[in-house]
Amino acid sequence: MSRLEGKLGWTLLFVLGLAFPFIAPRTYMLTLMSTAYIFAFATIGLNLITGYTGQYNLAHGSFMAVGAYTVGILTVDHQVPFWIAFVCSGLVAAVLGLLVGIVSLRLKGHYFSIFTLCVGYIMYLVIEKWDSVTHGVSDIIGIPAPTAFGVMSFDSPRSLYYLVFAFLVVGMWVLHRIVNSLLGRTFMAIRNSDSLAQSIGINLMRNKVLAFILSVIYAGLAGGLYAGAVRFLGPDLAGVDHTFDMTMYMLVGGMGTLLGPLLGALAVPWLTQYLQFLQELRFVVFGPILILLVIFVPQGIVGLYYARKVKRASRHAREVNSHSAQAARGEGRA
Repeated sequence: MSRLEGKLGWTLLFVLGLAFPFIAPRTYMLTLMSTAYIFAFATIGLNLITGYTGQYNLAHGSFMAVGAYTVGILTVDHQVPFWIAFVCSGLVAAVLGLLVGIVSLRLKGHYFSIFTLCVGYIMYLVIEKWDSVTHGVSDIIGIPAPTAFGVMSFDSPRSLYYLVFAFLVVGMWVLHRIVNSLLGRTFMAIRNSDSLAQSIGINLMRNKVLAFILSVIYAGLAGGLYAGAVRFLGPDLAGVDHTFDMTMYMLVGGMGTLLGPLLGALAVPWLTQYLQFLQELRFVVFGPILILLVIFVPQGIVGLYYARKVKRASRHAREVNSHSAQAARGEGRA
């Protein structure tokens, strides 16, 4: 795990991502990994508002659906070029996030989560029932693939894989910059204690709304990528189960860490994929594993590593202080 820290570890992950299409024996694996990358992109957005700011948004999957439907409606019904529609997916999610955030973030804790759960269900109903705009249960089909950049086209699984991979890399870099900035420290101060953060002059509402908007932009853009990759959409994408999936990825990897949600979002889909030979029983096997992990490793895999690292450093510091004190007493007696 220590090798995954710093530039060396991130470089290793980047190289493995570049090499994966040449390692994967089947094209299907490229499609599976591309989908995992898209949900990883959305998950790191949820991690920003939940893991770093301490506000659990249960409508995050619905914001992803809003981004996807923005691309689907604009490209299929209005013949808008894909990349313009893709930019709109982030903008629409941001505007909607501003409106929802201003209202919902006046609430705290479970009340905020329950409110966003209701908002997410309203989004689902709008997508399912507003047939004239969203196509309702008929689904949106025939969404065009991302249009080419010069000589770069995205009409093959491998090229689409690299496109999604590039967005994930940029998304992780942006999140890293946010987390390690004064803004990121402000978010973490709010997570640790609302009252303490307010006492040192932090504007709670403004910073919570900003974190919320940034997180749903990730969700909206992930939805736009999903629409271009899958090429059809249905109302189920707005269901709360996708938010729970992303929450599971954070819990498995480690909420409030950069690496944890990424590892969880990539590892869990592959684990469930390799348990497919059990058919319906795979959930009977995977469920208890997840329960045991949450009980005994509540901080996630990466969080557990960091916690043990802090304990080792603390123990080492105590030993050094103890030896120093003994040496000082020995010199005093002399």
